[in-house]
Amino acid sequence: MSSIASLTPTLCALAGVEPPAGCRAEPFAGLAPGAPVERLLVFAADAVGARLLDAADLERAVVTGHAPLRTEALAALPSVTPVCFATMLTGAPPEAHGLRTYEKRLLGRDSVFDAFARAGKRSALVAVEDSSLDHLFRDREVEHFSERYDPEALDRALSLVEEDRHELLVVYQQEYDDLLHATTPRSPQALAAFRRHVAAFDELARAARTRWAGRPHALAFVSDHGAHVDPETGRGTHGSDQPADLEVAWYWRVEPGED
Repeated sequence: MSSIASLTPTLCALAGVEPPAGCRAEPFAGLAPGAPVERLLVFAADAVGARLLDAADLERAVVTGHAPLRTEALAALPSVTPVCFATMLTGAPPEAHGLRTYEKRLLGRDSVFDAFARAGKRSALVAVEDSSLDHLFRDREVEHFSERYDPEALDRALSLVEEDRHELLVVYQQEYDDLLHATTPRSPQALAAFRRHVAAFDELARAARTRWAGRPHALAFVSDHGAHVDPETGRGTHGSDQPADLEVAWYWRVEPGED
């Protein structure tokens, strides 16, 4: 199975951009259109693993209504948020990008944002304040938006879609991960947060598809890892090599635009 590192080369292939230095992964097959897309939206919901999506028919139908193409991948090890997003957005494994434990810090490695900048394309990253993504790429060639929490991140992303200034827009939300750690991955509270992520993607995807209608563009619904219940604490956790932590399913839409 592919690695989550395939996110970066796939985004680069879709946009016709040379991947960043150190990228070792291959792009997912069957996604790149005949000509490069002009706009890319990546919605990243923390800890929404394949098993959660596969058990949620209604929510998965909302996602696939916008992004019907499915790709499957395995998270990096350890399967924790900063290690996984460093892998996803550099295209390199942990032993290459250097982040091997849970650390919120700058990542001094060439990234997808730098690759887009070298190609003359603008990127934006919308992240929750003090999240891993709020730290990892602070020194990279990307316009950075640090928001209070998920609703504010969504509002910012909607405004950026409407402004239409960026070729690549990455939007991160984290409430499901926060609540699974406080309860369990399938608790009513955590599942309600998961549904809010899906609703946010639905709203953002609708806005992007309307704003970019007739232009070549792509959408992606991705996540960094899954989760399981820690038998010692009875609460949700992740970071292991268990399939529940490692398996992710991502969904894509690639629109070639009008001739």
